[in-house]
Amino acid sequence: MNTNYERTEFAKLIQSIAYDRQTWEVWSDFIEMSAISLSNAVDLHEATWQERENKYLQIARKYKPEQLQKFAKALAMLVDEMHEPRDFLGQTFMALELGNKWKGQFFTPDALCNVMAAVTLGDTVHKHIDEYGYFTVNEPACGGGATIIGIVNALKAMKINYQQHMHVTAVDLDIRSVHMCYVQLSLLHVPAVIVHGNTLTLEEYSHWHTPAHIMHGWNRKLKQKNKPKPVRTEPLRVLTKDDQISMF
Repeated sequence: MNTNYERTEFAKLIQSIAYDRQTWEVWSDFIEMSAISLSNAVDLHEATWQERENKYLQIARKYKPEQLQKFAKALAMLVDEMHEPRDFLGQTFMALELGNKWKGQFFTPDALCNVMAAVTLGDTVHKHIDEYGYFTVNEPACGGGATIIGIVNALKAMKINYQQHMHVTAVDLDIRSVHMCYVQLSLLHVPAVIVHGNTLTLEEYSHWHTPAHIMHGWNRKLKQKNKPKPVRTEPLRVLTKDDQISMF
């Protein structure tokens, strides 16, 4: 698969939706609608579900039917691209040069994240899994999830099933980053809670539970008294196109 070609085609599709508004606005809306679609398919807490559904409909009303169809096509492309763990959204964000709009935000390249993850994990992971059955990761500034995806790749190289033996708590102050991280980790079937919050002040505004977190009972597992200490990152089952989740 030619990743650069696919990323270019995905970026072109996003830009084609933006003929009557700014690209950064279309990007933000696409990411948020995708996150809500995934969340509301599995997280049925009534108040949260309704709030997000209302937000989804509010965004959708901004666009024409043909534009919404392109959103759906973009999501289908993203699902297909995430068969191989990588920060597809973060690198597309950079390709679209959207960083200038969001205070010069920069997403770490995949290759660097993969190296960082391999160094961070070391021999600790096997010890945690042998003793507890899983290990936890805390990411205080998750961005689009590149560091976590680097850990996913490192675990795959170690022949460890990350979908069973890892749980992630990731935090970011920027809601767009939260949505990007949530969408990518959801499609990679990573058990995770993505927190929209401030790591420094400990304020939390919303929690986004991935399908893997909900479907595999991680709330119960994490409440057990005998659980591992988290592996901390440095600040800085994959869904297929045949899976049936109601999107746009």
